[in-house]
Amino acid sequence: MRVAELAGDQWGVVDLEDLRRCGLSDQAVLRRVRAGHLHPLYQRVFAVGHTHLTQQALILAAVMACGPTAVASHHSSGELFLIVRLGDRRPDVTVPGVTTRRHPGIRVHRTTRLDPRDVTRRHGIPTTTPARTLVDLAGVLTYAELRRATREAQARRLVALPQLVETLNRLRPCRGAANLTRLIATGPAPTRSELEDVVLDLMLGGGLKHPDVNVPLELGGRRVVPDFRWPEQRLVVEADGVAWHDHKLAREDDAERQALLEAHGERVVRVTFVQAVGTPAQSLARFRAAGAPSG
Repeated sequence: MRVAELAGDQWGVVDLEDLRRCGLSDQAVLRRVRAGHLHPLYQRVFAVGHTHLTQQALILAAVMACGPTAVASHHSSGELFLIVRLGDRRPDVTVPGVTTRRHPGIRVHRTTRLDPRDVTRRHGIPTTTPARTLVDLAGVLTYAELRRATREAQARRLVALPQLVETLNRLRPCRGAANLTRLIATGPAPTRSELEDVVLDLMLGGGLKHPDVNVPLELGGRRVVPDFRWPEQRLVVEADGVAWHDHKLAREDDAERQALLEAHGERVVRVTFVQAVGTPAQSLARFRAAGAPSG
């Protein structure tokens, strides 16, 4: 009963020390493993009852396996904060110190610079802070991936630019610092989705003037936030992502917004992910034909 209660508070995983504190001897643990009540995940770490584990459970198990000072980091921390996905990658764990001990199935990162201010807990799991996570991810993500992760962290209000700047400067020199510095220099995240990133890149890469991005308008007593807008041309571009626009209520809301914009003299061009990625030249031509200005 004590083991089950403890596991219930720890995403269904326990380590050997947990079991000993519950009064189990090493032989009792072995009997439970043989009976299928405990399932070894890593050395000295077990799933209780079953192995249908969440990402949080797998990350916590990896942290447990690496010792009491270990923390989730990189993609593991990104998964916990929902700014990148871990997917089927091995869990990332950062361990302070220079020990060379290996942990099969875990991507272990060793560091001599893990300040207490860079460590927090998420869902009860020790992990690097969002700011430290982004600095670490800068060394392993492409620029586009890092931009999406940084904007997601900002959109979720997990990190502010001053905090990110302080963390980056404190950890220099580090891999990926140039990319993260370039991102920070652009200011707060202007876009709210990966599709908006793609469309904005398409516009700027095609030589169009930088539009206003997600700047609210007050129209007829209603607050409307166009995805992209060139105020002088009174031209709006709306990026229609499947996740947000491909159901009846969303389509009705889109139609109502568009009618409101057009009633107040705005022209509206809609673009989907397929159009932005699959036919970029045609999408650019549509923007220009509607009056989008050159940069």
